Amino acid sequence: MQRPFGRGVNFQMVVDRIDPMLRALGDANWPLYEQPNEAWYRVGDQEFGQREFLVQDPDGYLVRFVERLGMRTPS
Repeated sequence: MQRPFGRGVNFQMVVDRIDPMLRALGDANWPLYEQPNEAWYRVGDQEFGQREFLVQDPDGYLVRFVERLGMRTPS
């Protein structure tokens, strides 16, 4: 195996709130792989929303942390 080990792997973790995690990562000067954003995904006749960001661990694995926003009817 060659580094980075996590090429193409993306793990998703659902958390209550991402803001405390963002503060802790900032305090540790840990770079974000993808900045926080709001995303809505269509599932059937509904959209499910989440606030999310990505970090990369030292082995190259991507970890997406997600705060659920609920669901809505598409407009």
